[in-house]
Amino acid sequence: MDILVKREALTIHVGCQFEYSAEHDVPAICLVRPSGFDGVRLITETWMTTPPVPYHDYVDLYGNVCRRLTLPAGLATIYYDARVAAPGEAEATDPSVPQTAVEDLPDDVIAYTLPSRFCLSDELYDRAWELFGNTVPGWTRVQAIVQWVHDYVKFGYEFAAPTTTSSDVLAKATGVCRDFTHLGIALCRAMSIPSRYVFGYIPDIDIEPSVAPMDFCAWFEAYLDGRWWTFDPRNNERRRGRVIIARGRDAADVPMVTTYGNASFKGMTCWAEQVTSR
Repeated sequence: MDILVKREALTIHVGCQFEYSAEHDVPAICLVRPSGFDGVRLITETWMTTPPVPYHDYVDLYGNVCRRLTLPAGLATIYYDARVAAPGEAEATDPSVPQTAVEDLPDDVIAYTLPSRFCLSDELYDRAWELFGNTVPGWTRVQAIVQWVHDYVKFGYEFAAPTTTSSDVLAKATGVCRDFTHLGIALCRAMSIPSRYVFGYIPDIDIEPSVAPMDFCAWFEAYLDGRWWTFDPRNNERRRGRVIIARGRDAADVPMVTTYGNASFKGMTCWAEQVTSR
């Protein structure tokens, strides 16, 4: 098992802005606020809509904090900015962790063994066992899946599409981070490993800063030996400063913005950076 060095908490600056245009008022749900999962604590936050509109918050089926509002006709902007305190350590790893037998899984975990909108584990069953049937069940098997997805799928923003499923990713071998994640989840579930989708902010800490614009990130958690463990097929490395926004079965459960009407998406920006003391 890894010995983690205790580090001081990080202060992370996160946020985003979405721009829409609509001919009529359009109801919307916004999911961009840090959830408070995994020891992350909200320090300050600012919400702003232009023009200002009424809103209310609620907690969905998966424990995520959502905001309901109505985008007015014309141009509208949703702006969110926050500072959070996050654990200073990267996520834990332990190659000795075994897989939990299905009959021993908690009732609230069973749903994460089943196929979902983008994670078609039933379609990938034979392929998963062909590729990973000889691996050691548990953390080692999940990491083998993550390594394979990381090496197999070519990353590129030009490959992004809102309807791409895990089977599409397997066939085309291209995608963005959510596609890497959906394929990893589907392969795990095909082998009866509960896996759930996670998305949030990841600052560039301890790595070479990216030259591409900052974006939201997706990864997944697998349930092994009584707890959830973090895995990231896109980056395939432990990272510090992950700030979770939401969890669900796949991306269909946790869209950043859902609009109920003809609202034209005009643009988005996202930021995530460590705040250093001076």
